[in-house]
Order: sequence, then structure tokens, then C-alpha cells
Amino acid sequence: MAEQEFDLFGDPVRQSNGRRGRPKHVPSQENRNKVIVLLAMGWSNERIAGALHVSQPTLRTYYFSELKARDIQRDRLDAHRLMLAMEEANKGNVGAMRLLDQLISKSDLALTTGRLGDAQRKAAAKPETPGKKAQEKLNAHKVLGGDDTASDGWGEDIKPGSGMH
Repeated sequence: MAEQEFDLFGDPVRQSNGRRGRPKHVPSQENRNKVIVLLAMGWSNERIAGALHVSQPTLRTYYFSELKARDIQRDRLDAHRLMLAMEEANKGNVGAMRLLDQLISKSDLALTTGRLGDAQRKAAAKPETPGKKAQEKLNAHKVLGGDDTASDGWGEDIKPGSGMH
């Protein structure tokens, strides 16, 4: 049995088996992990299929369970990195302690920014506008002089009897 050859990126080189066409794709755990990492990085199905040298239908056929969990893959990757850093920091690895501190700071910043963003969105939300009838009442009140500043911006300057005596 001859040893299998691999290309520059570690993928097995396909040898001609005497039959026409491309051999059937055989999914491996390594390829499953590659799909998970690429999903975590936000890659599209087209890019992932290209990286694996398969068509998009083949990608969807063999890696459907990984593709189904697309939305949570980034969180899973971050959690895995955090756990690895924690394990190494517990062993006394100073570099891992520094990395763990950076990851925690990054997470805290994201949480704080998210909270600030929510607060800013609430503050920037449109103020509640009065209904049609309430707005008409408000306008009538302003015209009758119930408001010290007229809506035209002149204010007290042109009111009859003001400042002429």
C-alpha cells in the first residue's frame, strides 16, 4: 500500500481511480472542525465550500448540523479560547494569565458597550408625539397666548401694548 500524498495545505491529493468524475466526498472530523472555525469567523457558505474544495450542495449535505448552528459558533469559539486560557493560567503560565486578563477585559468592554448602546438607543428613540387632536389643542393654546413664546419666534417683541409706554 502506497503512502498517501498531501498538498501544501495538508489536503490529500486525489489519485485517478480509473473511473470518470470526481470521487465522492468523505467528511472527516478535521473538516468538520474547519467548518466550525470558518463559521465562527463569519465566512459564507460559498467561501467555506471553496476552502474545502467541495460544492455548496455537498457542503450542505455533509455539514448540515454545523451549518445549522452558524449563529452560536462565534460564542462557542470565544468560550473555548477562554477555557484554554483559564486552564493554562491555573497551571501558572504567566502568558496565559495575561491573555486571560485581555480576554476578560475585552468581554467586559463588549458588555459595557452593549449596555451603553442600549441606553443610547432608548434615549435617542423618538419622543412620543401627541395625537392629532392633542396637537390641535396645543397649537390653539399657543395662538391664544397661553405660551409666552409664540411659535413664529417673535415672542414678546410684537405683542400689543408691550414696551410702548
